[in-house]
Amino acid sequence: MEKVVSIETNRRLPDSADWDLDKKQDVELVKGLGLTSATMLVMGSMIGSAIFIVSAEISREVNSPALLIGAWLVTGLLTVVAGLSYGELAAMMPHAGGQYVYLREALGPLWGFLYGWTLFLVIQTGTIAAVSVAFGKFLGIFFPSVSSSNWIVHFWKIPPIPIGPMVLGNIDTGLNTQNLAAILAVITLSVINIFGLKVGALIQNVFTFVKISALLALTLLGLSIGRNAEAVAANFRGNFWHNASWVGQHAVHIGVGGPTVMVSTLTILAVAQVGSLFAADAWNNVTFTAGEVRKPSRNLPLSLALGTGTVIALFIACNFTYLSILPLEGTASGATILERGIQYATEDRVATAVMSQMLGSKGEALMAIAVMVAGFGCCNGLILAGSRVYYAMAKDGLFFTSVAKLHPTYKTPAVSLIVQMIWACMLCVSGSYGQLLDYIIFAVLVFYILTIVGLFVLRRTRPDAERPYRAFGYPVLPAIYIVMALFIDGVLLRYKPQYTWPGLIIVVLGVPVYLLWSRRSVPAS
Repeated sequence: MEKVVSIETNRRLPDSADWDLDKKQDVELVKGLGLTSATMLVMGSMIGSAIFIVSAEISREVNSPALLIGAWLVTGLLTVVAGLSYGELAAMMPHAGGQYVYLREALGPLWGFLYGWTLFLVIQTGTIAAVSVAFGKFLGIFFPSVSSSNWIVHFWKIPPIPIGPMVLGNIDTGLNTQNLAAILAVITLSVINIFGLKVGALIQNVFTFVKISALLALTLLGLSIGRNAEAVAANFRGNFWHNASWVGQHAVHIGVGGPTVMVSTLTILAVAQVGSLFAADAWNNVTFTAGEVRKPSRNLPLSLALGTGTVIALFIACNFTYLSILPLEGTASGATILERGIQYATEDRVATAVMSQMLGSKGEALMAIAVMVAGFGCCNGLILAGSRVYYAMAKDGLFFTSVAKLHPTYKTPAVSLIVQMIWACMLCVSGSYGQLLDYIIFAVLVFYILTIVGLFVLRRTRPDAERPYRAFGYPVLPAIYIVMALFIDGVLLRYKPQYTWPGLIIVVLGVPVYLLWSRRSVPAS
């Protein structure tokens, strides 16, 4: 069935059959995810390697124990409120593609396409590449031959290319043993996920359980036997609120090579969201698999609430653990772990420094294993979920037609998994995934804002649609999210242009692609 679109506004005209069409398409998929698996997908996609690293950068920006925790609290509020808001949309439209479908139905097919375009080009595949390369990096601790400097084929080094407030390039492209390990992980997980949803879900459940156990163990050990008197004195006893006054001023370096300016406490908390929001992202991936969730009207909202709430609580507890073992402030030239502190932990690996301080070399090895497990499980969730978005786009005629085909036996989007795998592997070899990820958090936040705006739009345009769950705190909490997220995006545009304009450019480039694709394509049957 063709979808009816207004040529002048590029907005979908109301058509009650649209959701019926999605339901018919989803009948082909296997309903293999219950509440436990859906919740594990939320948590497993959120817990990657970032929680073990980004607190170093945040600490350098805020220079205050209270503001380090404050940054994670802001992230937690935004994430949980967004999860509660998405719960209504997920229960209302439990179809494959999730957020892509919500944007398409609320704001029109162009906005759905732009999200899917950015997801495929950068967000999902770039994150898969980054997480899998981190897996290879920590694998090198046990097998030194796995290294970014151990080249198998070195293509070339792209020199630094200054463009306004940004510096592009400065990356090596080619195949080394580290990104080979990453590529093998991506290929292995992509192929495994072809062999049925239950297989991928089982891997997700096992690795997520191990990750949660590792985070709990880190927190409990750190807050009990690992507490360091020097760190506690430096970060708490009268020093917790250091530099955290509401009228305080904080230094921010604008762009690359730009001036340093002083900003307010609220502004510095917004700047710090680049790291913490990225660490807590991918919670929405469960919506991509909505067509395969049993009792979706109940299980999707519950999984979003339980998953986001649990992980955010663990992340905040982990940061209290960091503050209990290492002083926040340190120096880059420090000779010991304590002298370097959280701010200048070696290669920003805060959790590794914490475990080394507690348990010595054994702690470092245990942390490396934890990061590898976290990365492998996170990568599996991203691979499983992301493929469902391109499948839904192809069903709408907005992606390669073959991507809409399911495996004849296992009923998984096999072609979509393979296409995603190929692009993620290319990003691993290109060496550009790190820069791409720097650029996406602004765009990710824009799409979250648009989706929650869509919640308001659908309340108005489809007031009689069945809503098994209604967003908690509507309209106040969703409105607070929009205001806070707009403030953060505005701050990033002003003070971190190197992270914002490239992301916007990637999104905008999708407009002519959409216009070309929508004219030549028809929805898949």
